[in-house]
Amino acid sequence: MYKVGLLLGVCARSWKSIRMASSKVARRDPLANKVALVTASTEGIGLAIARRLAQDGARVVISSRKQQNVDRAVAALQGEGLSVTGTVCHVGKAEDRERLVAMILDINVKATALMTKAVVPEMEKRGSGSIVIVASIAAYSPFPLWMDEAREDAIKEALRIRRLGKPEDCAGIVSFLCSEDASYITGETVVVGGGAPSHL
Repeated sequence: MYKVGLLLGVCARSWKSIRMASSKVARRDPLANKVALVTASTEGIGLAIARRLAQDGARVVISSRKQQNVDRAVAALQGEGLSVTGTVCHVGKAEDRERLVAMILDINVKATALMTKAVVPEMEKRGSGSIVIVASIAAYSPFPLWMDEAREDAIKEALRIRRLGKPEDCAGIVSFLCSEDASYITGETVVVGGGAPSHL
């Protein structure tokens, strides 16, 4: 039994190494020569997206409202050998938005529109670019915040994939949408929700 367990462990580690190596070979820096500006990117989904975009070759500018959060995230990502800079930016403040865009909403809907308006002229100068807006699955189906194991289990049971999402689950699709492979995709809603109900 010990030998079988050991063999399975070796096989699993080997398969993971092969998968990681093949995905890096297949990707070959699909975002090389691109600049990615990622707001609210010092933790959680935003940080995972910033990391993935940098791993895929983009020069990434991360931002957050607090300097110490920006400094911590930049140091962590640069420590991984990634091309990352950062700046303080409260996307609800016009002067912060302008400073952020120079380096390369009210919050939610208005802020997103204002940030897009500030970024588009820079994208036009470059001749290309992508804007990916990330929002919560709760926009489709609000749910109570889980505070205990029973609620967490109930949420997992409602998901077809039977697990809670991780920030990294969102990062790959964002990187894809920023790459040339997705250059003909526009105006779409892509749900990364583990099979949660996601239609209005």
